[in-house]
Amino acid sequence: MTTGVMASGGKAAGLRSNWGWFIAAGVLLFLLGLYALANLMVATVAAIWVYGVLLIIGGIAQIIHAFRAKSWGMTALWVLGGLLYALAGLVALIFPVLASVVYTLMLGILLIALGIVRIVTAFDARAGGHWGWIAFGGLLTLVLGVLIVVHWPATSFFVIGLFLGIDLIYQGIAWILFGIGVRRLA
Repeated sequence: MTTGVMASGGKAAGLRSNWGWFIAAGVLLFLLGLYALANLMVATVAAIWVYGVLLIIGGIAQIIHAFRAKSWGMTALWVLGGLLYALAGLVALIFPVLASVVYTLMLGILLIALGIVRIVTAFDARAGGHWGWIAFGGLLTLVLGVLIVVHWPATSFFVIGLFLGIDLIYQGIAWILFGIGVRRLA
């Protein structure tokens, strides 16, 4: 039988033996993020294509589920939902620029709504302390959403790629630092 300490020690040894792979993955993600930032429209279209493929897969899965769950009596609605998912995915694949215009507007509106919710939540949680950081984060989210919507549709050609690039760079740095950290494990 293994104790928690022994199990975590085994996990640490496994992580340490693979530290180079973590760093390599981090470097690759970081470089992909730089590429995305240097080619925002390409990154935006690539992200839309991936999203389109995911919608098609989700639509097919929902259609398969519709025929497997006949006892619910909602087969036609499930099939319709699956077809709509798949159709949205096809539109994203065939017309990625149009899809980026729609998705960017939706993203801007979502960020505005999230910003408002975070600000209201912060003021509601004032008694907990440090609520100002939540309010500040909500304000940043709100401003970002407003900037996207105000400058829409021009923002459609770079916002999604920008977010993707920033995320890839952040994840790359995180994995590099993680790899360095596990290398130092005893």
